[in-house]
Amino acid sequence: MMRKRLLGIVISTVLCSFASCEDVVEVDLSSVSPRLIIDAIIRVDTTQPSTPVTIKVRETNSFFEAIPPAGLQQITIANLDTDGQFVVLIEEEPNSGIYSAEVGTSFLTEGLLFLQIDFEDEFYVAYTNFVPTVPINNLGQGETITTFGEEQTEVIISFTDSNERDDFYLFDFDFGNFLVTEDEFYQGQDFEFSYFYDQELDAGEEIEVSILGVNEEFYDYMDLLLEQSEGGFGIFETPAVTVRGNFINATTIDNIENFNNVNTPDNYGLGYFAVVQEYKQTLTIQ
Repeated sequence: MMRKRLLGIVISTVLCSFASCEDVVEVDLSSVSPRLIIDAIIRVDTTQPSTPVTIKVRETNSFFEAIPPAGLQQITIANLDTDGQFVVLIEEEPNSGIYSAEVGTSFLTEGLLFLQIDFEDEFYVAYTNFVPTVPINNLGQGETITTFGEEQTEVIISFTDSNERDDFYLFDFDFGNFLVTEDEFYQGQDFEFSYFYDQELDAGEEIEVSILGVNEEFYDYMDLLLEQSEGGFGIFETPAVTVRGNFINATTIDNIENFNNVNTPDNYGLGYFAVVQEYKQTLTIQ
């Protein structure tokens, strides 16, 4: 099953043109407490000894205002199966909300990983395991078709699914285009499909396509997020409908083994923490 990112923002406009009169329509926007938005998808090339890790953290804001970066007290990734080893991520530039570190690949691919974000004396946490994937067999260009006066460029991608496990995949087609698929109907087989770009691609332009391994929970999250995302908003920005990821507010939790004793179940961060294997190829448009 595959879902393509939905594009287009539906804008409701009220016009008054009687006798050159203009009415001011005041919209009462509900005020809600800001939430953290955490883009913590770590892509791992297992052929490299270390992996550059970058996590972006922002806060939700009014619909009509820019999304501000979040200034954190600290952000760490711990491997709970390596005697508590942990890595501290450092903000790249002041007030950027972008935190990074160079991390050993084995640290990310072996054991249970625990991400903790300290923000305004509260603690947001999520945990995950590394998820492998399979390489891309072939990436090629197909036809260019015209639909409703707009050109769409086809790319054809193929890979061989593993027959040793149930696999879920996330494809990154560049330019903010994503797609998810699972191997329910092609387990252990060669699989080929087409993807059409809605935007026009020029001859000589390069696109980078990645295949990412994801677990079922992250697959479900991305499937829902892609289903309700609209053009003009990145999938890791504030969604039109709140899609809950795997971050919780753990400030009141007194037992790391038990995530059910939370006194504030509605206080959580948006976004997802995942550590995934990535294979990618580049295609030059003809």
